[in-house]
Order: sequence, then structure tokens, then C-alpha cells
Amino acid sequence: VQLQASGGGPVQTGGSVRLSCAGSGFTSDGYVIGWFRQAPGKEREVVSCIRGSGGNTYYADSLKGRVTISRDSAKNTVYLQMNSLEVEDTAVYSCAAARRVEVTSTQYDYWGQGTQVTVSS
Repeated sequence: VQLQASGGGPVQTGGSVRLSCAGSGFTSDGYVIGWFRQAPGKEREVVSCIRGSGGNTYYADSLKGRVTISRDSAKNTVYLQMNSLEVEDTAVYSCAAARRVEVTSTQYDYWGQGTQVTVSS
């Protein structure tokens, strides 16, 4: 199981970014795919996740309304669209996969490397 996160980079406040999490070696439809972020000096936090069966989604309260998670099963890829970005959104964003996990948990089985999102004013 491998996960490849991409799409990060510098962006100005109020801007948008779409992150991609491409899976290989497994079918992501059978997994919960989560997005997380970790800012310098802070703990990793859950941003959003999407379940394989049914496609139920979860969003952290602090980001609700500004992020959308989606899945392209044909590409085995999960996307995270982030809008109205703020300086406080600057962090390394990572994706992970798990067969079963609580939506607020960070205890996933497989992790990809992170992609840096830097928001500046």
C-alpha cells in the first residue's frame, strides 16, 4: 500500500489549493482515506476523511465550509479542495488509509509523505 500526496505549494490568503492523494497497491474504495495537517510546533490534526463504502465524509469543525473531500475511484485518488485559505492553514498536509477508523482519529494504517501548503498575506 502506497499513498502519494501532492498539490501543495505557496498560495496567498483567500486563495485555493487542491491536494491529491494517489493510492497504489490497494483499492482505496475499500478504505477510509483521511487528510491531516501538522503545523510547526503543533500536533497532527484531522482535516477530513472519506469512507470507502457509501462515501460518507467528515470535516473538522475549524475547516467546515472551506474544504471538500472527494474521491475518483477510477484514478484511485482522493482530493482535498481547500478554499478561502488563511495564514493559519499553513502546514504539511498528509493523507493516510485505514480499513476501519474513527473519523476523529489519527491512528491510520498507511501514510503517504506530506505536501507543504504555505499561505501568505
